[in-house]
Amino acid sequence: MTAMSRRTILAGAGAAAAGPVALGGAKAAAPAAGRQSPGVYRYKVGSYEVTALTDGVARRPLDASFVRNAALDEVREALSDAFIDGPTIPITFTTLVVNTGSRLVLIDAGTGGRMAPTAGQLYENMAAAGIDPKAIDTVLVSHFHPDHIGGIRLKEGGLAFPNAEVAVPEAEWAFWMDDGQMSRAPDGLKNAFKTVRTVFGPLAKEVRRFKGEAETAPGVVAIPAPGHTPGHTAFRVASDKDQLIVWSDTTNHPALFVRNPGWHAVFDMDAEAAETTRRRMLDMVANDRLRVAGYHFPFPAVGHIAQRGAREYAFVPEMWNPAL
Repeated sequence: MTAMSRRTILAGAGAAAAGPVALGGAKAAAPAAGRQSPGVYRYKVGSYEVTALTDGVARRPLDASFVRNAALDEVREALSDAFIDGPTIPITFTTLVVNTGSRLVLIDAGTGGRMAPTAGQLYENMAAAGIDPKAIDTVLVSHFHPDHIGGIRLKEGGLAFPNAEVAVPEAEWAFWMDDGQMSRAPDGLKNAFKTVRTVFGPLAKEVRRFKGEAETAPGVVAIPAPGHTPGHTAFRVASDKDQLIVWSDTTNHPALFVRNPGWHAVFDMDAEAAETTRRRMLDMVANDRLRVAGYHFPFPAVGHIAQRGAREYAFVPEMWNPAL
């Protein structure tokens, strides 16, 4: 048998690629698409059907402020281990529609196109998935950061889901709708308070507020997960004997904050409380081998958490399944 070096393999590949041209073979006539196909992925939780919909991605400059308690070189090394190199970090957004058989429940509403030219794709991906926004019965909100509530309203101001009840955590409402909190907020946070008022102000009397481990929709139970924001909430979707933990923003990018649960993201309003929540949630889903969906995980943003040593974890994406 003849041994083949890497150079030989690459040279052979180059010759093969050049072959059809030399022989007068077909040439590409269609222009490149220049964008992705619709970002839609479905999976089952018991008898429920879950549709993951990408709202796109924002690319945040990577600097020393992104992780408050780790050196920038350590952060770069962790990202490089995940094959993410460069001056920016991709922050993805994935919303979920849970079809219980009797109701359509949207969990978080995306950015509404207010954050970046590469975000705000929820509505077109809903159309590609065959989901009519008018058919959404309930919009569940995990917390009030703009990338989770911006899509409740269209840019021109109307409701994106006109027939839906909107349900939010009571603690989140109490904080963000408090004018005193808004007046004391640092300048970088004041726009978030303004977005909350733009989105919810006209709806104030209709918004349903829930506390603690309430059943927020059929088979969907709230899990208080404070720290990222005062009322940040995860959700447990359960049908038959199957479960899905909707992680919300318990971690941001898994290459950083699943692998290093003690790291504090710039977005966490109470970093110590967020770390406590994160470790508790990581332990729960790893020990019980539960599926987890993370809002900022790589699309389709569903998989498992594996424990790697005493205090480290890894996100293991679920294998793509072409059939439900």
